[in-house]
Amino acid sequence: MKAMILAAGLGTRLRPLTDNRPKALVEIDGRTLLEITLTRLRPFGINEVIINVHHFAGMVVDYLKSHSNFGMRIEISREDDLLLDTGGGLKKASWFLLETARHSSLAPLHSPIEPFLLHNVDVISTIDLSRMLQFHNEHNALATLAVQSRESSRLLLFDDHVQLVGRAGRSQKANSSAGESGVTASVGDEPGNGGVIPSLATNPGLVSAHSRIDQAALTSPTDRPSERIEESASSPNSPLLHPLAFSGIHIISPRLLPLLTEEGVFSIMDAYLRLAAQGEKILAFRADEYYWRDLGRPSDLSQAVLDLRQGMF
Repeated sequence: MKAMILAAGLGTRLRPLTDNRPKALVEIDGRTLLEITLTRLRPFGINEVIINVHHFAGMVVDYLKSHSNFGMRIEISREDDLLLDTGGGLKKASWFLLETARHSSLAPLHSPIEPFLLHNVDVISTIDLSRMLQFHNEHNALATLAVQSRESSRLLLFDDHVQLVGRAGRSQKANSSAGESGVTASVGDEPGNGGVIPSLATNPGLVSAHSRIDQAALTSPTDRPSERIEESASSPNSPLLHPLAFSGIHIISPRLLPLLTEEGVFSIMDAYLRLAAQGEKILAFRADEYYWRDLGRPSDLSQAVLDLRQGMF
């Protein structure tokens, strides 16, 4: 199984730490985020990795060379002139991901080109990637996204079959008279259908811009009736949607790569929403039981050090 590590970002939230280094080389307790990510992948049989770079790219290359690539085959995808975002970066690296893997311990035997992992360099977790891969293969998914029920300003919406159906957007101001939480449903991004995923187009309560999320759902660790999008329009047949926070970890079928018709700079999430609207399986892998932390700010790094010393990861 191969992996791509997304490490090209400017790391602006980590300033001043990223004023003189890339975020991949920011440290937690003496270990860089890149080292932590790479060494986490090894136990899952991942020995071939491509890393996209931009900000202080040469420092990443020199660092890997000084550590003998941590005993892995590592390729570099340079985004020297322009940051390509998650989708554009993945598309640029597709040559590597479409090669037949040289080493494999987790791949299904029937597939000459295995699913691959896409992993943000600035997240840390204990998510069981082998379970996630098994889920992905059993459901023949195009992409599987690790998600959790936790508070987030960027929630994805899934139906009862864990299929991606949209994303929640933060409204500019809440309607206090209606008791809205200030989060509105943005159901799909498919051009030409008013932003509505076709399977939901017959449910006006869901496609309404006034759909809202029960605020109690954002902190609930388990699925329960309140962990759903509540429609403001009366539509008794509307399906229930589950707002879940994405964890920056994907398992992707190589079938996805030729379907990325977007060009240049684009978000992989926009492509997922387009493909979900076309009926492709973009599924949620529930990872609530695992440790996860975003490392986007200096305070997150400090908390991660405490978590590490407490044996949480």
